[in-house]
Amino acid sequence: MAPQATPRQPVKHRLTPLLNPASVAIYGASTREHAPGNTAVLFARDGGRRVYPINPKYEEIEGLKSYGTLDDLPEAPDLAIFCVGSERMEQAVTQAAQAGVKAGVIFASCYLQEETSPKLTQRIAAICAEAGMELCGGNCMGFYNHHDGFRATAFGIVGPYRTGGITLISHSGSQWGSFLNNDSRWRYNLAISAGQELATVAADYLDYALELDSTRVVGLFLETARKPERFVAALEKARDKGVPVVAMKLARTAAAAHFAATHSGAIAGNHAAYEALFDRYGVISCQNLNEFGATLLMLGSERRVAAGGLAGLLDSGGYREMVTDIASDEGVPMAQLNQATMARLRARLDPDLEPANPLDAWSTSDGYEEKFTDYFRMLSDDPDTAMTLGFYDVRSDSRLHHGYTRALKTAMSETTKPFGICVNFSAADNFRLRQELADEGVLVFDGTVEGLRAVGHAMDHRDMLARKDTPPPAPPAPGVIAEWRTRLATGAPLDEAEGLDLIAAFGVPVIDHAVVENEAEALAAAERIGYPLALKTAVAGIQHKSDVGGVHLGLASAEQVKAAYGDLADRLGARAMLSPMAARGVEMSLGIVADPQFGPLVMVGSGGILVELLADRRVILPPCGDSDARRQIDKLKARRLLDGMRGQPAADVAALARAVAALSVLAAELGDLIAGLDINPVIVGATGCVAVDALVIPRTIAS
Repeated sequence: MAPQATPRQPVKHRLTPLLNPASVAIYGASTREHAPGNTAVLFARDGGRRVYPINPKYEEIEGLKSYGTLDDLPEAPDLAIFCVGSERMEQAVTQAAQAGVKAGVIFASCYLQEETSPKLTQRIAAICAEAGMELCGGNCMGFYNHHDGFRATAFGIVGPYRTGGITLISHSGSQWGSFLNNDSRWRYNLAISAGQELATVAADYLDYALELDSTRVVGLFLETARKPERFVAALEKARDKGVPVVAMKLARTAAAAHFAATHSGAIAGNHAAYEALFDRYGVISCQNLNEFGATLLMLGSERRVAAGGLAGLLDSGGYREMVTDIASDEGVPMAQLNQATMARLRARLDPDLEPANPLDAWSTSDGYEEKFTDYFRMLSDDPDTAMTLGFYDVRSDSRLHHGYTRALKTAMSETTKPFGICVNFSAADNFRLRQELADEGVLVFDGTVEGLRAVGHAMDHRDMLARKDTPPPAPPAPGVIAEWRTRLATGAPLDEAEGLDLIAAFGVPVIDHAVVENEAEALAAAERIGYPLALKTAVAGIQHKSDVGGVHLGLASAEQVKAAYGDLADRLGARAMLSPMAARGVEMSLGIVADPQFGPLVMVGSGGILVELLADRRVILPPCGDSDARRQIDKLKARRLLDGMRGQPAADVAALARAVAALSVLAAELGDLIAGLDINPVIVGATGCVAVDALVIPRTIAS
């Protein structure tokens, strides 16, 4: 039976021989029903390509001539599907590469009981790299390319399928199979089980999907980005095209990262770096499969959310309270209905019902279906309604519920805004009804939280595309950058004063300071700076000064400076730094961390030990502007402190954002030479902020 798809104009892409081949060879083809080599032949034959089963035991397989070897074929095929075991894989891939095959699919694990060095996976990767051969797998389940009507897999159901706008790229074969082979509400144009990614990686598939006019949303079930530069470029391309990317990033914890390494050889990466990357390019991050699936369903729709908030229609006062609570918890804005809409609702509702959003419109009077049709219309027509959801536990066998859904469909036909139903109790018996609704473009979400999160994610993506971030600040003069690059490249440690000078050169406000080598210099500096003062050791190699008694605070006179300096000089050494006591304010912290995949990242968080105790930090890809920095600051747990609490004045958040942006330029220009940079604390006062301490570790020190 031929698939229900009309092949489209093929795209010209590096992955075309893999994902949309003209000809296919199948190693290990079989006549045995349900064997991988048989199922793969049936899938490939359904795609209308030139298909060449390879197995010397048979003359014919599933109506196709069978060949003994690859050399017997009338052409070098674009794609080879390898349905053989790991012990035969290296020989098969080598033969295909030598014959000029452009791409392959490997289902086998590519692990051997008695491995040599390099391992089989490494040897196959090397063969593909040398031949320029694309490869899906190993240890994968293949792919469905519904956009072009071709499937290269040995798993799933042969036969018709429904096409849609969702691209799925998964590092889990089980997740891939679960999403494809259960509920037809989710309809795909492209679905990839990427496996070990021995040659072709998620970034490549994403880039290909973005060339398809059928792609409305891309879902990533992601262990890691094996080619970080390609991954960043593909995410940038998605943002520029306005195509939402939804990610479920796995291995966020250390234990899960260990399993990722043992599962498919993935280096899971620092999750904070992925947070920063996803924020920069508007990637929607999900925490579980239900949220992931609901968000793909929402964004796979032909309709996009309009401006404004969510309008909800219910027939239960209790559900209205529940939905209102959950929407507030999830940060989903509800539409602010205007007076005209409220008047229309008031005129139509029963006297005991209140016009509000969400709207409880239960009625025991006649005309239920007609009334709900009007309510849906009125809510959707309001200028501040982005989309309309009915929160309703529909059942397939209920006459009342069929009337409710007819009302929704009628109203939906009169607008371009999205419509849907959120089934609050996901065990409701509505399988047949939700399939009917899906066929007509109505979204059906299982679970209130999942549905509202999906709507919120759609609104966030809408707002991200409309956002106009300020540009990063200008870097210092080229000579200044060159000077600091030369200094950092020596690998010699920077003392605190030099660290402050470095960040000051890029525009981060720093506290006044002076380095002294003897008592006379200390007293002279004290008179210039003014009291009260802080005195710290500046002896090279002492990074944590408080741990060795290297800090004296609140020095209010020359006599106190003299005594404190004598103590430090006697115990630790003559080199010290004087600075004024910082004014009162909120203590924050800034920093630069080196990520092995994505390079230098900028951190802003709570000050002191709270950044570690509360894990209160946000990480940003450099460089960034003030607006990007401000958005990250607003997400901190400490954000309320900056607004002023218990009589304290509000802190200058704009000044802190400027400092973050300035540090991000430093990270962009010098981050390749820095293993770590810690500015803690940064005191944020009512009229500015100031860095009090700076620890800079050149990269060569850490290596």
